[in-house]
Amino acid sequence: MTTPLADSAAAPLPFARQLSEKAWFNALWFQSTWFCTVLGRDDLLAVSLGLIGLHLLLVPRRRLEMRQLALLGGIGIAVDTGLSLIGVFQFQGGILMPGWLCCLWLAFATTPGRSLAFLGARPWLAALAGALVVPFNYYAGSRLGAVEFGWPLWQSLLIMALVWSILLPALYYLYRRFFSPMELESHDPLPG
Repeated sequence: MTTPLADSAAAPLPFARQLSEKAWFNALWFQSTWFCTVLGRDDLLAVSLGLIGLHLLLVPRRRLEMRQLALLGGIGIAVDTGLSLIGVFQFQGGILMPGWLCCLWLAFATTPGRSLAFLGARPWLAALAGALVVPFNYYAGSRLGAVEFGWPLWQSLLIMALVWSILLPALYYLYRRFFSPMELESHDPLPG
């Protein structure tokens, strides 16, 4: 008897499982999750959780994927919580870290080996993307009413640029170290 969260070599839906590993599919799935979390926030939290559940249902190695989401997503959540604690971010209702943003970080944690894999081999490009793209995403989120900045805009963007220019390459390093298929093949397979 298998459990729904167990890793499985024999996939009941082989096409869907192969599809879930494709960069274009991951990009489309992540963007859908981004819109649900940022535009829908708490109103679409169940949909966001459903999209993450769908991802976990489709991936071939669920336990490994769950560890990846826990580590990489957890780091993103911790950093954003820290930025919220020091007042860079302010969320509606005075919430320190909203559930929809946690979902967004879990969704982002799926991208290093899929849709954003090209950044992994180029730490300088990951640093540049962290410095420019992440602050832009938060700026876009602020324009959509998802977040407010407690500091002047330029200071908030500068802090995010500095933090993420270091953190994004670090996330790729952790992905390569613990979750990359090449790294997994060079060691004994991880149980489950």
